[in-house]
Amino acid sequence: MSPLDRIRAYHPELTAIRRDLHAHPEIGFEEERTAGIVAERLEAWGVEVHRGIGGTGVVGVLRGGGNARRIGLRADMDALPIHETTGLAHASTVPGTMHACGHDGHTTMLLGAARYLAETRAFEGTAIFVFQPAEEGLGGARAMLADGLLERFPCDEIYGLHNAPDLPFGAVSVRPGPAMAGADFFDIRLRGRGSHGAYPHRSADPVVAAFALGQALQSIVSRTVDPLAAAVVSVTQVHAGAAYNVIPDGAHLAGTVRTFDDGVRDLTRTRLREIAQGIARAHGVTAEVEIRDIFTVLDNNPAAVDAMRAAARDLFGPDALDPAPAAQMGSEDFADMLRGVPGAYAWIGMGRGAGLHNPAYDFNDEVLPLGAALLARLVEMRSAA
Repeated sequence: MSPLDRIRAYHPELTAIRRDLHAHPEIGFEEERTAGIVAERLEAWGVEVHRGIGGTGVVGVLRGGGNARRIGLRADMDALPIHETTGLAHASTVPGTMHACGHDGHTTMLLGAARYLAETRAFEGTAIFVFQPAEEGLGGARAMLADGLLERFPCDEIYGLHNAPDLPFGAVSVRPGPAMAGADFFDIRLRGRGSHGAYPHRSADPVVAAFALGQALQSIVSRTVDPLAAAVVSVTQVHAGAAYNVIPDGAHLAGTVRTFDDGVRDLTRTRLREIAQGIARAHGVTAEVEIRDIFTVLDNNPAAVDAMRAAARDLFGPDALDPAPAAQMGSEDFADMLRGVPGAYAWIGMGRGAGLHNPAYDFNDEVLPLGAALLARLVEMRSAA
């Protein structure tokens, strides 16, 4: 019996787990209930459990036959600060918080893989199940790594899987090399001199400087970065003032930078600082620039990509593979784990539906056995490689 056939037998139980997690979402580093459910399920299936890794992270260890390779599988557990609008029976019961990125589904798929492997033990080596907190820009992967994840639970390879509402149902998309962008968040605080709105000549107006700066930052991509090297600079927040007739003494711009290359990333950071300082001086104000490294460029190991494709072909047939997988400007902190261990991160199609980080999003439960089977098959195929 293939992993897919066996896991389909407990698809209803996996669906119930996923919907329970969806109804009780928890923000990053607050996943106490979720982590408890994960740990309890793993223990019930005979998996060795380690709690509190990197805060609320959970690691399960399952040993097969022999002393072969150690294969890591990772899923994220956190929700987003978004108010759900689906109206589903299993909708979030926590106002302003929902699983709008499918991490409830990722957690459940990894639980399904763990149950299958624990029941069958048809693999060599060791399976390591990593349930990570706080993926959504809060540094959960880095917290687990700082807590000794890879030293305490060494892996020879590690794999991750994300749902894709924009891919056909069951399609598997994975590409070698840079597959998801690295990301910085930036804050630029302009300080000037306020005045009455009727007397602008008495001010050093940070609002006018903010207008000019927002436009000038777009020249980084159009006039500094090589046209053949992808980059994005997006100003996503502008804050200034609180009255119609008062020029404020400060303005705040914030946003994100996305690149696939660390050299381009460094260049973009440098130009962002230079342009902010130059625009500020030109308008008689000062600029304080803060740039924070949030996500590493996700770089898939070519051999691990081949392994993931082989597992997908074995389970679903060659037509399930995306023939032209594209790199994504979105970011994923699994990238930090891939800097320590070779591995790959893939997308599995959900069929058409509301996009990720959308208040109308819901995970397609029909994908649960497919994703669980893919993760389990990787352990079976790669632990003895």
